[in-house]
Amino acid sequence: MKVALFLGAVVVLTAGIVVAVVLTRSPVRTPGCTVALPGQGAYTFTPEQANNAATIAAVGTKLGLPPHAATVALATALQESKLRNLEGGDRDSVGLFQQRPSQGWGTVAQLRDPVYAATAFYEKLDKLPGWEAMPITEAAQAIQRSGVPGAYAQWEPQSRALAAAFTGQVPAALTCRNLTLAAPADVAAAATGELGTARLSGAHPAGEGWTYASWLVGRAEALGVDKVSFAGQTWTAESGAWAQDSAAGADLSLHQAPAARQSE
Repeated sequence: MKVALFLGAVVVLTAGIVVAVVLTRSPVRTPGCTVALPGQGAYTFTPEQANNAATIAAVGTKLGLPPHAATVALATALQESKLRNLEGGDRDSVGLFQQRPSQGWGTVAQLRDPVYAATAFYEKLDKLPGWEAMPITEAAQAIQRSGVPGAYAQWEPQSRALAAAFTGQVPAALTCRNLTLAAPADVAAAATGELGTARLSGAHPAGEGWTYASWLVGRAEALGVDKVSFAGQTWTAESGAWAQDSAAGADLSLHQAPAARQSE
């Protein structure tokens, strides 16, 4: 018996009979979140990374810090943990920022809480004289005291893009696709803890509205959010993209998927 592969078909020759079996391949649907800024390229992250980035940026917003603070924090977390909430690390380092309990950052349980960890980082950053004018890598190093002080610089483009999306500087800059949505969570409680407000739905100034909308998309998988609309555009978990929507209206609105339904 001879087997030949030609143009996606398997041709089997046996006993003078030709049998062709057409091979098909299902499309690969890789989960991911992409930040795209006009004229500045795009950066793709896992849903886990986007979820953590959304929390980090939101805490900076809650504390009333400028977008540059989020850029520094995000560059730090990208270098220290690749935006993953790690159980351990070098010596006793844990969490998104690899902060060490032995160095007075808090307990292990506290540092595994992204809101606590981000707050602790921002509080030290805000006390650093002149941090607003420092290069990102210098500000990060002054807080972290890393053994590789220049390493934070490599994450500057990604962190600036994430900060621009999550602080509402660029509309509809963040998209997430092929998510596996968790059961609907308490969005109001999460928003209060991270953004400092439970009032998401309704009218907002453009920058504030896109801050909240981007946070919802970044946190969509964890919160079970399958639709977000603002300023005439709608993102859905099904499409994975923002699109003009005549039914969306100007106000911010969100929808959570039923517990039994998940996006593909």
